[in-house]
Amino acid sequence: MAAKNKRRTLTGMVTGDKMNKTVSVSVISKVKHPLFKKFVNRTTKVMAHDEKNECKKGDTVSIKETRPLSKKKRWIVTQIVKKGIGEDIVIEDGSENI
Repeated sequence: MAAKNKRRTLTGMVTGDKMNKTVSVSVISKVKHPLFKKFVNRTTKVMAHDEKNECKKGDTVSIKETRPLSKKKRWIVTQIVKKGIGEDIVIEDGSENI
């Protein structure tokens, strides 16, 4: 029973929502560089289970570690912290702006 309390919780941004009940989440962590002693951003991309398909691209979500749900899914979305702007904005000349 003690193992359930040791599950990690992370916060990240949804980068992909085209899959059914699955979202791709980018988690940014700050790590100190071993030689230069300066903080560097490390980005990790994980797949998370979204049961109700509520998350959209650009949302900030909180995810929790869980048992393996598929080959790549080991995280589950617990809550949507902040809604994003959604899809890409298309400008009149046809180019996309994120």
